[in-house]
Amino acid sequence: MRTHHTGPEYLVQTAAMARRFYLEGKSKMEIAEEFGISRFKVARTLETALRDGLIRLEIRLPPELDADLSDALRTRFGLRHSIVIDSQQEVPDDTVQATRRLGAVAADLLAEIVTENDVLGLVWGPEIEALGLGLTTLARCTVVQLCGATPLRPVNKTAVEAVRRAATISRGVVHPIYAPLLLPDGEAARMLREQPGVVDAIRCFGQVTKAVVTVGGWGPGLSTIYDALGDAEREDYRRRGVCAEVVGQLLDAEGRVVVPELTERVIAISFDELRKVPDVILLADGVERATAASAAVKTGLFHGIVTDAGVAASLL
Repeated sequence: MRTHHTGPEYLVQTAAMARRFYLEGKSKMEIAEEFGISRFKVARTLETALRDGLIRLEIRLPPELDADLSDALRTRFGLRHSIVIDSQQEVPDDTVQATRRLGAVAADLLAEIVTENDVLGLVWGPEIEALGLGLTTLARCTVVQLCGATPLRPVNKTAVEAVRRAATISRGVVHPIYAPLLLPDGEAARMLREQPGVVDAIRCFGQVTKAVVTVGGWGPGLSTIYDALGDAEREDYRRRGVCAEVVGQLLDAEGRVVVPELTERVIAISFDELRKVPDVILLADGVERATAASAAVKTGLFHGIVTDAGVAASLL
């Protein structure tokens, strides 16, 4: 077999072909016609140049993004969006900074994918508050809050600041929910659902085209539902297999709803409504929520995820 001599003409011609293909976007057929060779020879030349190091392809991402884990998650779970933040960039144990960075990346993703006339749904939570602070641009859209806010205490404008900020930046209409996520009983929840502001938001649930949802773990400070319940209920639900909470629904490790009776006390979009949303993105940060994130993914509700490397590695 004759080995091609890599003389100066070959090197210069290969460099020219690479420039046409990688930088100018020309097809292999166009390059073949220009150089008077077959497109198969063009393909072999480029492959050989890559193998031998004459051509080097370099992919540069911001240091906080982990391309390999992002692609691995996308492939494993068939996701449309998959963004993994490199947790090694964090200051150890600085959960506030980690949440801010997750929110900032999620905000950038929304700026990229939200289009004019979308109806954007946002839940309540620290990650969403961080997302709101990270937003600097957003296509004109309607913004709807998908669940109540801090449980069992007065809800003011600060609690719904993220949805209001998103609507302000997008110059769109906003539908906040000035109500708790969890009420003491079903009757109190029914009465609140009939209040003018709340009912307006609930009516918009069926119009949502893109949604961002967080997941809570079953432990102190990891879920608004957990923090709102008494010790006896917490332990009862734990024994029943609860390990995660998504929009007020309690899930076991397989992503199944464990405590359906709690739904009547919750003001939030239902799973049936969420399944009809064309694009739902999960935000999950912190390895302490890794088990919860796994349960959330198994519900089949999500088309995308924004998370950190610790959670991603656990999911994989």
